[in-house]
Order: sequence, then structure tokens, then C-alpha cells
Amino acid sequence: MARKKSWREKLNDDKDLPKIVEIPEKMRKRYGEGTMVIPAPREVNEIMRQVPKGKLITVNEIRQKLAAKHGTTIACPLTTGIFVWIAANAAEEAAREGATDITPYWRTLKSGGFLNEKYPGSVERHRQLLESEGFQIIPKGKKWMVADYQKFLAE
Repeated sequence: MARKKSWREKLNDDKDLPKIVEIPEKMRKRYGEGTMVIPAPREVNEIMRQVPKGKLITVNEIRQKLAAKHGTTIACPLTTGIFVWIAANAAEEAAREGATDITPYWRTLKSGGFLNEKYPGSVERHRQLLESEGFQIIPKGKKWMVADYQKFLAE
């Protein structure tokens, strides 16, 4: 039986990515015609690593940066979201083993400034990490978001 890959192994497995493809037909109604980059996990992680303390980024902004980098119309929303999740788990895995220079994944929010329930420790841990850096977390319906998150978006 094959052993399960660690989160960091998943993060470092590029699987022949990035890859540029035509925007699939089922996505054209929402995104239009053009090309789409399917990013490599390490590219997503690198953007997340660059967000300094006191700043935030959303998954949509990561996608915009990836599309600009590759000269495409869009970056794949599905794989980008999966790779954000892998980067978060890889960072927590490294922290559990004593690493201190980890990707500050908690500074990456879902679109609209919402906290990510799929991060390690769910919304509770995400909230604690953001509050420890001085961000105010407020309820919005059944979800949680960073108050005035737009003011803190990284360039």
C-alpha cells in the first residue's frame, strides 16, 4: 500500500503545471472566451508567501496575478482554490514540525473578505490568527469576514 503524501509533497508536485488551455465551454458563460492558466501549486503558494503582515489578499486577486503572469484571460478558479488549501495545510504541517518561516496562509481570504472554513482548524483558527495580527473579524450571516478588508489588500 502506497504511503500518503505529506501536504508539502503535494505542494511541491507540479504535475506538469502550469498549463494554458482554452476556457472550457461550460465556463464561457461566466468568464467569456479566451485562455485559462491552470497554475502550479508552488505558484499559488509563492503569491501567498509575499503578503506582508498587516495586509491581505483574496483568492480572486491571486487568480488575477496568475492570469497576468501567464498572459491569459483567467486563472482556473477550481485548481487555484485547491492549491490555496494545500498551501495552508503544508504551512501548518511545517509549523507542527517546528518551522517558523511558513506561508502566512491566514492572510488569504475567500472572495468578499470571508474566512476560509477549509483551512486547518476551520474558521476558529483562521479567526485567531487574523485577530492576533490586529484584524477585526465580524459576522456576516452565518459566515465571518474581516471588517473593511478592502483597506488591507496587498498591492
